[in-house]
Amino acid sequence: MGTNEFYGEAIHGKHHYFDLGNFPLIKGGTLRGAKLAYKTHGTLNARKSNAILFPHMYSGSPMHMEMFVGKGRTLDPAKYFIILPGQLGNGISTSPSNTGAPFNQAAFPQVMIGDDVVAQHRLLTQKFGIKELQLVLGWSMGAQQTYEWAIRFPDMVMRAAPFAGTAKTSDHCKVFLKTLIEALTTDSAFAGGFYREPHAVHRGLRRHANLFALMGACQQLYTEQSWRALGFSSLEDFLAGFWQNWFLPMDPNNLMCMMRKWHDSDVSLHTGGDLKAALGRIKAKTYVIAFANDMFFPVADQKADQKLIRKSEFKVIDTLWAHFAMLCLTEADRKAIDKHLADLLNEKV
Repeated sequence: MGTNEFYGEAIHGKHHYFDLGNFPLIKGGTLRGAKLAYKTHGTLNARKSNAILFPHMYSGSPMHMEMFVGKGRTLDPAKYFIILPGQLGNGISTSPSNTGAPFNQAAFPQVMIGDDVVAQHRLLTQKFGIKELQLVLGWSMGAQQTYEWAIRFPDMVMRAAPFAGTAKTSDHCKVFLKTLIEALTTDSAFAGGFYREPHAVHRGLRRHANLFALMGACQQLYTEQSWRALGFSSLEDFLAGFWQNWFLPMDPNNLMCMMRKWHDSDVSLHTGGDLKAALGRIKAKTYVIAFANDMFFPVADQKADQKLIRKSEFKVIDTLWAHFAMLCLTEADRKAIDKHLADLLNEKV
């Protein structure tokens, strides 16, 4: 298997690594010598009461969440200690692409959202001694981790902000994930997940990217050609320069690992399949924040979750960038996200 330079510090920046040791997984199996990559911004105060946790989305890394952190921003490191953990399987934490035989590549054990959250909990409590989080937030798979945190550790989470995600993956979303997986696995270069060189699977990665282009934004964005504001000159230029350019550098097995977590995400596993009971465990003041036109996680699906959370409010950000509004491709999206976070952090709990 070739080394994938995409996951190096030159692109994603320097990380810290928390040693998880031999880490048992919810679905069985063990990650041996597991490591959780993470970044931090700011300083933990003496009372350890200013911590915020911000896990990342599918295909991402802590780097992608750093755009929300900065002096004078809502997530100001002068005020908060902000922890950005890397998902297991993201290519930087323990992943199919950086694990040796016999558990490498397609033989990597199946990981769940709950495994990520348990690993993050160990980081916070064992490394930093943190007992409460002022806010847990995340977009898409970050929202799935946010829900898992608020339900698995309800006394620790003061506020929660799941963006563009649901507490349980819908059947419609599972169908989409099935097509994404098929886009990768039907590339002959995929070789059953034991390819010699990850970039050889470029046909599958391109198909995967084109499916994201179909579902990630909305029809009106294409009708109005709003992508021209980003400097793209044609539809083909946008598909290649934005969507394919995002996914082509990545390792297919890492993407598969994360997609399977996304597919199986379901907080009702804590309550015998009763989603109402699971969401009823949440004690945090919660803003469920949806993006208009989101086809991955439709507004109505997110509203249905919010109705089952006691101390919660529902917010919708009107945007043509739909699911991908969290990338702040317009200034209006950035300002709306920052405002909701500021309002939530100002809520008394």
